[in-house]
This record gives sequence, C-alpha cells and structure tokens, in this order.
Amino acid sequence: MLKGSTGASNGADANAAGKEAAGKVKKGLSDIKLAFVYASVAYDLERMLAGIGEELPGVPVLGNTSFTGVITPEGFIGGEKGFVGILALGGDDITVGVAGKPKGADARATGKAAAEEAIKNAGRSGPPSYFYMAAPPGEEEFYLKGVSDVIGRVPYFGGSAADNSIAGEWKLFAGNKVFADGIVLAFFYADKPVTNLFTGAYRETRDVGIITKVEGKRTLVEIDGEPAVKKYAKWRGVDPESLKGGNLLVATITSPLGIKDRLGELTAIRHPMNGNDDYSMAVGANLAEKTAVIRMEATVDELIQSASKTLEDLKAKMGADAPAAFHLVHCGGRRAGIGDRIEEVVQGVKKAAGDVPFIVEFTFGEYGYEDDGRNSTGGLMLSYTGFAK
Repeated sequence: MLKGSTGASNGADANAAGKEAAGKVKKGLSDIKLAFVYASVAYDLERMLAGIGEELPGVPVLGNTSFTGVITPEGFIGGEKGFVGILALGGDDITVGVAGKPKGADARATGKAAAEEAIKNAGRSGPPSYFYMAAPPGEEEFYLKGVSDVIGRVPYFGGSAADNSIAGEWKLFAGNKVFADGIVLAFFYADKPVTNLFTGAYRETRDVGIITKVEGKRTLVEIDGEPAVKKYAKWRGVDPESLKGGNLLVATITSPLGIKDRLGELTAIRHPMNGNDDYSMAVGANLAEKTAVIRMEATVDELIQSASKTLEDLKAKMGADAPAAFHLVHCGGRRAGIGDRIEEVVQGVKKAAGDVPFIVEFTFGEYGYEDDGRNSTGGLMLSYTGFAK
C-alpha cells in the first residue's frame, strides 16, 4: 500500500530547517521511496539538502525552489528567511527511479540522458507507469521531448522552478546537487494508478483570434495581423501603453490567453509576461502560428475558490481509488494575484484534502495531461495529482 507523509519548516538556518522538515516526515512514514522537496531561494540549498539527508539517509530527494512558500497540512509556510516543505511517498508496491541533470548540449539531449538515467536508477528496462518532471522556465517543452524520445507517451505531472521576484534565481535539486538549468525526473513503476487534473479554471470569453506571427517560440508578435499587445488591449478596452513592460504580466493574471488542444478537451493557458516596445508580448510557454488564441477570465475570488474546487474535482476523478497523497502544483502567478488572501486558499485546500497528506508548490510553469491528449505545459494553471493507496 502506498502512503504519504509531509513536513515543513521556515527556520532561519537552512540545515536545521531541512532536518526539522525531514524529521516530521519520517515520524509519519517508514520505507520512504521518494521525497519531493520545495524550498526558498533564500536558503543555502546545499546545506538544506544535507540536513534532509541526515534525517533521510539513502532516500532519493528531488524538487525545486517555490514562489514565496508552500502549503502543507501545517498551513502556509513561507517567510523572507526561508522555508522548506517535503512530501514523502513510501510503500512496498512502488519503485521509483530518480535522476537530475544540469543542462548539457541542449535541452532535448539533456532530457533524453536524464530519462535513461532514471530508468537505470529504478533498476528497470522499460518506460514507467507515469513520471514527474521539473525544469526551469524557458525550455520545458524541449526537455519533455527528450524524455519522450526514450519512453514514448507516458503521463506526467510537475512544474517549473520559481523564485520570489522573477529574477532568474530559481534552482532545481536532486540528491545533493543544485543547479539553475537542467531537469529532474522521477519515474514511477507502480501497480496503483495516478490521476492528474490539469486545468486553468478560467472562463472563455468571445475574444478569439489567430496567431499570425511568432518570433522564436515564445514571443507573440501578431494576432489577426495586428500587434499582439494592441489587439489584447482592444479586447480589454484599455490603452496599450498601460500594458508595457511587466504591467502586462499583472494585468493578465485574471485575463490570460488560452489555446485549445486538438480535441478541445484541454485549454492550456498562456501567460503574457512582458509587453515589448514594438507591442509584441513575451509569453511563458511555446506558441505556434495559425492557431487560435482565446482571451480567458477569472476573478480573484474564482482563483481562490478554484484551488479547493479543483482538488474536489480530482477526488471525484479518482473514483473508487482512495488517495494516499496529493501533489498539488499551483501557479505562482495565481498566487501573486491572490496576494494576502492566501489563507483562504489554505483553509479551502485543507478542507478538501481531509486527512490525506498533501503539498502545494508555487511554480512558474505547470505540467499535466488530460485523457488521451499529449502531455502539455502551461502557465497560470493547476496540475493536481492524486496517488492511489
């Protein structure tokens, strides 16, 4: 039977905080197979990992830095001096292979090498039942392609590392290694199912247009032949000058862009990050010309409510499979929009989770899948995963 346990700390000393959080975890769980760890960029992460390692010797550890804090059954754990939260999984009927690789020649090749290492570390020879991935913001889709080159189409979940100010200070970690760019993976070989619910929980508006020009993969230049910022400003009824720079990021938390998958079952959210001087916009995930983009909407109240409602929906999706633990990826941009009302999220998620251990991390990119659709990345989304007992 699969079991989960959580622990957290926001102590000022990174090593002591790591020990404290890990000590709580091991009191609630034996035979630990894996520890997801999410922490603050303010910490000396090597010292934090050393503290965790002292309490959980031999346990594979992986994760990344999280935006402003984490949520566990203990509540919202944050603070300027640092924080760390851990979700550990254990049980007799699960095998996990963990790998972490700093970026090498390119993201796709690095993803492929990490996948091969994860299989080897699991002591297996074939693809896993499902897998977890974390990477930095920027090339998530290419790391994923590398993994898929090795294992094919296998469901995944996870999110992109974050910092507290979008300053590029994010970090990934696996074992005792810490790096800014690369990939961490956990391959799960298990008889029990995993269920993922991947959603933006936004409403569609009638504002829709065709992407007519993209530069690179993530600069949206034109929608319907018009400069993208001007088109978006027209939809919102605002002055395009008011959307220059980082103003666009803030303005689009409650009204981002969405792209439907080929079956219309998933609308992946694209978060505009910066309004450029030429009225193009930097976007936090890949785009393709000649595809439709939809303006989405949600109030701050709806962002708050969606955190717990999505967990209730995940439980319903799991059906008769009793949950052992929940791994909840919540976009950092949504977290910023929620602001000092975060305690409302805490109470809602705790109520929905009941006595099931859980952790919420706040990311700068979210990963998940829906039914028979391909694995997808997005921004301003929720990727909620339930592990069956």
